[in-house]
Amino acid sequence: MALGPTVRDTTNSALAETDGLPVPQRHWVMFCILLGIVLSSLDSAIANIALPTIARDLGASDSGIIWVVNGFQLATAVCLLPAASLGEILGHKRVYAVGLIVFTVASLGCAVAPNLGVLVAARVAQGIGAASLSALSPALVRTIYPRRILGSGFALIALAVAISGAIGPTVAALILSVATWRWLFLVNLPVCLVAVPLFMAVAPAGRGNARPFDVSGAVLSALALGVLIIGVDALGGSDRTGGVAGIVGGVVGLGLLVWQQRRRKVPMLPLDLLRIPLFTLSLATSVCSYTAQILAYVSLPFLLQTVMHRSAVATGLLITPWPLLVAFAAPIAGRLSGRYPAALLGSIGLALLAAGLVALVLLPAAPADWNVAWRMAVCGIGFGFYQTPNNITVMTAGPVSRTGAAGGMMAVARTIGWSLGSALVAVIFALWQARATVVCLEVAAGFAAFAAVISSSRSLTPRSPVAEMAPQPR
Repeated sequence: MALGPTVRDTTNSALAETDGLPVPQRHWVMFCILLGIVLSSLDSAIANIALPTIARDLGASDSGIIWVVNGFQLATAVCLLPAASLGEILGHKRVYAVGLIVFTVASLGCAVAPNLGVLVAARVAQGIGAASLSALSPALVRTIYPRRILGSGFALIALAVAISGAIGPTVAALILSVATWRWLFLVNLPVCLVAVPLFMAVAPAGRGNARPFDVSGAVLSALALGVLIIGVDALGGSDRTGGVAGIVGGVVGLGLLVWQQRRRKVPMLPLDLLRIPLFTLSLATSVCSYTAQILAYVSLPFLLQTVMHRSAVATGLLITPWPLLVAFAAPIAGRLSGRYPAALLGSIGLALLAAGLVALVLLPAAPADWNVAWRMAVCGIGFGFYQTPNNITVMTAGPVSRTGAAGGMMAVARTIGWSLGSALVAVIFALWQARATVVCLEVAAGFAAFAAVISSSRSLTPRSPVAEMAPQPR
């Protein structure tokens, strides 16, 4: 299969004239994007399973080993906005490729780490690479897909994330059953060694927008998000005072970031996009939906194991219908998004999510497995039905030149939702104790219902004229 002259001759002007990339080039680029998403999503989950094994092998303490997970998550969160900004300045292809390379080298560093310090440093580097992949994947999808089938591209992203979430624990368990924990990271290398050169060969050479990188804004955003996430993590542990202080400090830092960014002509925090009501409402919908998701994801294992006395294996199987049905619903929603407004599709999906969560609250004391599974399935269908249309709206509400910033904000909204959900879980478990799992699901249902209201309000919001700068279907 020849990938040479046709791919190398692709230019920005050709992209503008053809509305996306031609087949099969588009398929090859999307294949590389999906590989990056699967790798980063799996690595954010599978390390959790191996923490006890890694701690024993490296002689690490429980408090120290948790930074194998925290280091990755923290680095990813604080680098999202800088990665998105660099993508617009240097070109999406260049920054995404660097992210893939950093992720590859860091995976090797994790696999050969002789001690905990080196492992955590390598995981931080992995998180930096993963931030580039998360922030720029949506921007690349908008660039390579014709607008009329843009839903298909975002549906594939949702499908990859859902499948990664569903199979992550299973993949980790299978690897650990036949090999050491180091193979959790070594298995990335063959995939990365295929993805990096293939992406460099097939992806269009995007042209960046020449402007200086906002170093002070990058530092301030990293500090604000970092302090906020550390505060959430402390709130979930024993240091409640430190957790509250961290969350307050993070919120203050975000306020300072907004003040600093208002003085920039092209801000890293995309205030120009946030002035578009459709964009802001879609981000708010995303924050509330991911808050509901993490409230449920964290509390459900406690409900199933502690209250209903299911085994760990049974718990995993009973939760699996949720991500699997997300994978089923997302492509359908992607196809429908070309015919129906995201406000309608998102509201229907979020209403289904809220209904599924309420159904979980109303579970009998000793339910049959099928009685739990269908409720999980309703939640999955609802979340999948909302996710793709909402992501398309976020990525197309502004001009094409700001797709990097839009993708970064989409990832930030997800991170804020997960962080808020985690903080609420900690507070609820501290205050309600015996009823904590049920209260978590009730609050999650409330967030999903509120997200449905925000989503429906978008039908009253006129689309910004800048969005029409995007290529239109011919």
